[in-house]
Amino acid sequence: MSPPDSTEPLNLSKLSPGARLLRSLRIVLRANEFALVATAALVGCLAALCVTAMTQTAIFFHEKIYDLPFDVRLSAAAKISPLAAFSALIVAGLAIGAMETWRRKRNIPAPVDPVEANALRGGHMSLRDSFVVALQTLISNCAGASVGLEAGYAQIGAALGSTLGQKLRLRRGDLRVLVGAGAAAAIAGAFNAPLTGAFYGFEVVLGAYSISGAAPIFAAAISGTLVTKLVATAPYQIEAPPLQSLVWSSYILLIGLAALTSALGIFTMRAAGFAEKALDATRIVPLFRPVIGAVIVASLATFTPQVLGAGHGALALDVATNFPVAVLLAFLGMKIVACLASLASGFRGGLFFASLLMGALIGKIYALSLAQFAPAFAPDPTLCILAGMATFGAVIVGGPLTLAFLVLEGVSDFSAASAIIAATISASLIARSAFGYSFSTWRLHLRGENIRSANDIGWIEELKVGKLMRPAPATAPDRIDLDAFCQLFPAGGEQAVALVDRAGRYAGLVNVAEAHAHARSREGRAKTLARHADVWLTPEMNAKTAMALFDKSEADLLAVVNPVTGAPLGAVTEAFLARRYAERADAAARNAIGI
Repeated sequence: MSPPDSTEPLNLSKLSPGARLLRSLRIVLRANEFALVATAALVGCLAALCVTAMTQTAIFFHEKIYDLPFDVRLSAAAKISPLAAFSALIVAGLAIGAMETWRRKRNIPAPVDPVEANALRGGHMSLRDSFVVALQTLISNCAGASVGLEAGYAQIGAALGSTLGQKLRLRRGDLRVLVGAGAAAAIAGAFNAPLTGAFYGFEVVLGAYSISGAAPIFAAAISGTLVTKLVATAPYQIEAPPLQSLVWSSYILLIGLAALTSALGIFTMRAAGFAEKALDATRIVPLFRPVIGAVIVASLATFTPQVLGAGHGALALDVATNFPVAVLLAFLGMKIVACLASLASGFRGGLFFASLLMGALIGKIYALSLAQFAPAFAPDPTLCILAGMATFGAVIVGGPLTLAFLVLEGVSDFSAASAIIAATISASLIARSAFGYSFSTWRLHLRGENIRSANDIGWIEELKVGKLMRPAPATAPDRIDLDAFCQLFPAGGEQAVALVDRAGRYAGLVNVAEAHAHARSREGRAKTLARHADVWLTPEMNAKTAMALFDKSEADLLAVVNPVTGAPLGAVTEAFLARRYAERADAAARNAIGI
């Protein structure tokens, strides 16, 4: 009996009630945008619960490890025990190192973050790997490493959206939206800022604004904020003195601040790459590598606890206290060193909140310096602090409106919105023109990924030459003479024939029509007509790389060659490749704008 046809209608009576319900949900979600919005809101609720649990856990361990008074943040402590700092950070470093050693021994791939998932993998993330990332982030922050929890928040929120979307077998575009919705809800809940969370989902995780993604992402951000308020108070609220009225010179001065924060942000990201390479050169085993960062951070903490954790307490302290410029510069330098040492050595986390603290320090230094050396142009210190937070954060995080709204929602004062947004966009523009990366995409670049944003380019990697080629090409030995070649391959048959040497390696392409045109007037071997002997494609090349080779060689047809044996496997025409590339590019563009 022949096997049943794969197109045979599915017998629903054979499915379990759970399977039938899941199938019905898939159908509804594919056909109804309201259902996708409801799903995103559910993801937002789950993400908010995870954010609250992580935040309260970190606060609890900070209080117990460092013996903090009630309601005092770690980085705002007057002093901490050096023994507690060294012990906690070294133990946490060994734990992180042991986890990394185990991962490498098992050959488990590195976890995929939300930006990489949406850019290269169509939104596919592993919930198990993301829980590990969240746990490592929590361990790092609880011990006092100079990293924030926001990376863990976004990771677990995005993974919840991805996992639910995969279970429901959503389309690629809808799955990417759920990943963005989960991350948006996590950030919104963490800062009690739904606009911030929503724009984080758009700018950082999706890479573009889209009509189709607006409702799900805003629903997730709002639900995440509401659930966080319901189960716990907002983890953090930015406190700053009242803003003064804007004057026309404020815009010019803030553009200058934007240029300064852009330069320092680019320096910080490049220094991060240098620090990682420097530690790689030491060849320290992964188990003990985080201990180096632990010792550096703990040593700095003996001078000031402001280097510990993300810097929530330090931000409030530095904004409210009249520190001299020299002290603020010292705080800034030590915080940058502590952050780079933590991340380069292997502690898990990010620079989201740390960038706010560093930006606030830069803004305050800028305002105090102008007041001292050019008092006629002295700007409002509070405005410079807020603009510094937004601009430096935009350079590091990669979302100008995300950081602008975070600052504005954090202080609940939109009177300076136009100036802060202008400065933030200016900083982002300068950084993109001069550098081209945010901190997350820069770290992916250092790993060898060609990613500059979360825009969906995964389809390019999926469009492999091996899938597009016409297999089993006609071949002939490179020693064959022209007459024999024409007899073997009559006109009107094959378009081109691949020549092979004695070892079966590719030796060039001969156009059959051209061979017949020269057969009467030329004698000798067909090899004299061979073209593109030194240019070929491989099955693993993506369509973009292949198109570049076609342009460079000015060929209409190229052979596909086994990179190991050198044997011809097939051939691809430029016209067919360009058509398939254009079709997929158009589909990706339509998906991005929601049509």
